[in-house]
Amino acid sequence: MLYFTHALNALLMMVMPILLGVFLARRLSLRWGLFGVGAATFIASQVVHIPLNSGLTALFAGKILPAPPDAWKLPFNAVVLGLTAGLCEEIARYLVYRYWIKSARTWREALMFGAGHGGVEAILLGALVALTFVNLVFLRDVDVAALPVPADQQALAAKQIAEYWSAPWYATLLGAVERAFSLCFHLSAAVLVLQAFRRNNRLWLGAAILWHAAVDAVSVYAAGRLGVYWTEAIVGVFALASLGTDLQEQLDDSRFTQ
Repeated sequence: MLYFTHALNALLMMVMPILLGVFLARRLSLRWGLFGVGAATFIASQVVHIPLNSGLTALFAGKILPAPPDAWKLPFNAVVLGLTAGLCEEIARYLVYRYWIKSARTWREALMFGAGHGGVEAILLGALVALTFVNLVFLRDVDVAALPVPADQQALAAKQIAEYWSAPWYATLLGAVERAFSLCFHLSAAVLVLQAFRRNNRLWLGAAILWHAAVDAVSVYAAGRLGVYWTEAIVGVFALASLGTDLQEQLDDSRFTQ
């Protein structure tokens, strides 16, 4: 059973964004180029985001920046990680709207743009999950002592392999569930950033950054305090709120274009 669900989890993570793109392209008569632009935007944002997080980690580890007390490390890390994600990804979205897709100013186009942004993230993560699955299939019945793993790490490696193959089947699908929720968020974030141009007010960019930061910060904090199931439930609430944002903008867009 777990062979099937682990493989299905990886497959869904990679296929869901493609199906979303197909749906949007056919239902709303949108061009796939916007999906590709969204994908490129996510990748470009990570060129800044990943080194930024690594640099901050090094600064705190080297005590160049003052670290918070142990009791505050989790909420502090949650807020910092949320803010860096929000700043890098939403500013990247804003710059692409301004300089690359200058004619994309409708709710429909924002959805396709957001689907590409969140979609390529899901595809890349799904590929990593698939690679992990293949590796652990081969490692399932292998003696850890025979692996090129330091002796002090062998017990940990054996524990991780055992936990992977003893998880409840429904827990192995949480990656796909999380990516579905994340796609909802990216649709709403693309719509929010668009309002900076539609309404000629950059405060909407700030709103998108804060919305992104809040989603990520709460997720990180919940994962450290409440466990995976409550975390996914909370992310699901954010996903529903994101869909509400998209629906409201659809109504506004209809009035705008009349």
